[in-house]
Amino acid sequence: MKVEKSCSRGLAAWLAGNRLSLAISSYQTGRVYLVGSDKSGRVSFFERIFERAMGIVGNAQRLYLGGLYQLWRFENVLRSNEVIHGQFDKCYVPRNAQTIGDLDIHELGIRKNGKVVFVNTKYSCLAELSMTHSFKVIWKPDFISKLAPEDRCHLNGLAMVDGEPKYVTAVCKSDAVDGWRDRRKDGGVVIDIDSNEIVCEGLSMPHSPRWANGKLWLLNAGTGQLGWVDFENKAFVPLTFLPGFARGLSIIGNMAAVGLSKPRNQRFEGLQLDQELTRRDVEPWCGVQIVSLANGDVQHWIRFDGDITEIFDLCFLPNVRHPMMVGLRTPEIRDLITFETELQQEAIA
Repeated sequence: MKVEKSCSRGLAAWLAGNRLSLAISSYQTGRVYLVGSDKSGRVSFFERIFERAMGIVGNAQRLYLGGLYQLWRFENVLRSNEVIHGQFDKCYVPRNAQTIGDLDIHELGIRKNGKVVFVNTKYSCLAELSMTHSFKVIWKPDFISKLAPEDRCHLNGLAMVDGEPKYVTAVCKSDAVDGWRDRRKDGGVVIDIDSNEIVCEGLSMPHSPRWANGKLWLLNAGTGQLGWVDFENKAFVPLTFLPGFARGLSIIGNMAAVGLSKPRNQRFEGLQLDQELTRRDVEPWCGVQIVSLANGDVQHWIRFDGDITEIFDLCFLPNVRHPMMVGLRTPEIRDLITFETELQQEAIA
């Protein structure tokens, strides 16, 4: 697979200065990219293959990734101030892959009790892992009459608030198999899962709700806009236009990283995004744009060209400068062995 990567000139310095990295997933190519900065002041791209890489969430110590039929857990095995291969300050090792079946798993969240919660798009519900079964249902929309593998409303995005799932996005309120495809233009909703109230409507393929700075931010992908929810009027307030199908959002401080994808089949059929790209005389991007939430300006960017055309999700990794990940087809997965003992802990103490 041939992929060309380019980025804004100041990206490496910005990542290093804020001690940040990014984890990016692309289900179309089955790739996970860890983007950081190396000792020479350049942007570092570390790539691994995980089939149908979808929702990704985590921090300096742990990552979760949704795949084709498994939910992966990765653990960083390096201590603070420890490096591997002379350069990487975090090394994420796949420690668990729970088989859940092909649920068309979308976005993920980590609850304050440490459990991972995920959007089960095929069954139109929120779910947790089960010790015995494919999943445990924890919530479904009121308008979904039955749990069935029918992707009725295309439930897709999840916002966590104070360590608990709080808001979800759906492309529409359909209660019939694959019904969402006919409602892509303006059927989108945001639902408060505690009250089951629809808190925003009239959206076009909404994705990636995120609670930050006292606002619920989200991507109105069908119009190419990043904005926030006006709860009083149940309306979407756009902040800025982004040139691509916007999906995947991570916010740190007053900066937001947004994932952008090119259209499938060369068109965004029936969506306002298509007209907006033409009006602005711009080609759609595959990549990431880092946007100021103060004014909507793009501060930094990453662009992918070649055989990759779609990004699914991304997350900032605070206090991570130069990360790597152990792959399934590398000698490292056999040879990189770490352990913890009480003796070791006593010695450190």
